[in-house]
Amino acid sequence: MKSLQTVGILGYGVYVPMYRIKAQEIGRMWKREGRLPIEEKSVVGLDEDTATLAVEASLNALKRAKISGSFIGAIRLGTESKPYAVKPTATIVAEAIGATPRLMAADLEFACKAGTEAIQSCRALVASGIVDYALAIGVDTAQGRPRDELEYTAGCGAAAYVLSKKSHEALAYIEDAVSYVTDTPDFWRRPLEPYPCHAYRFTGKPAYFHHIISAAKLLMEKTGLSPSDFTYAVFHQPNVKFPLTVASILGFKKDQILPGLLVNAIGNTYAASSLIGLAAVLDVAKPGDRILLVSYGSGAGSDAFSIVVQDSIEEKRELAPLVKDYINRKKYIDYATYAFYRKKILV
Repeated sequence: MKSLQTVGILGYGVYVPMYRIKAQEIGRMWKREGRLPIEEKSVVGLDEDTATLAVEASLNALKRAKISGSFIGAIRLGTESKPYAVKPTATIVAEAIGATPRLMAADLEFACKAGTEAIQSCRALVASGIVDYALAIGVDTAQGRPRDELEYTAGCGAAAYVLSKKSHEALAYIEDAVSYVTDTPDFWRRPLEPYPCHAYRFTGKPAYFHHIISAAKLLMEKTGLSPSDFTYAVFHQPNVKFPLTVASILGFKKDQILPGLLVNAIGNTYAASSLIGLAAVLDVAKPGDRILLVSYGSGAGSDAFSIVVQDSIEEKRELAPLVKDYINRKKYIDYATYAFYRKKILV
């Protein structure tokens, strides 16, 4: 996937809802004892959905990019929890940020890698010269069936990235990227079904681990890089154990992935998961740092990126809220409130 032009990240932004529910509170409801996969997760309020989360993250990205929405020539929004079954969410975002009417806009679906798929698409549009600026978004208001394993981890959040051709104004640039895709049905949701299904342990070795490891190795073989060449690594975060394990298998040290490991605080935000992790790393990275980003989407596939941080990161990161600002801004709710907010009960 070689591009003719090196594409830069001009700005990035995130948004995480204020409400949190502790995994112990969910466990209390279902009388589950013992160790739980994460500590707590983010929950949208009654006035929030995928569109509102995406708008907030996009506005933050535009602040760091120092451009208005009118400059955006394309929007690609990755999600599996659209507010409308038939109507794009990307057009709502485009209108809200002032990007309409002269642009391309589309929603993308690929489970938890829909956000990085959006980056791949925007990268191609910028590198080809079709547009000067493109906005890639990963956002989800993830859902889990009551009492299912996913209910403990499925969180809500959004991340947005403004891409343009590499210049001194870019805070980082995409050095190279690869994708690895197979038809591995570890996770799915049929039409009209409110909750997704998953194949339990099948989601591990043949799905998550196989695709992330394969994509990471392909990228390192292509670029001639090794784990020691990266300052940080970000892997998709369905729980705490999986990214730590895959890092160890690939030869990365724990301190390389901890800055982007957020699942304990906000849960698995699906299409936004790895992209919020990348944002958390950009919040602390220094010029010259190299970052490995590898997403995972059930169904199944992974995108792997080598990203190099540039000098303007120092100035631009202060132009919008950091990931930690959203993580620290929280209000705990009980299971009844959570069930109402997530429309698990209707009154």
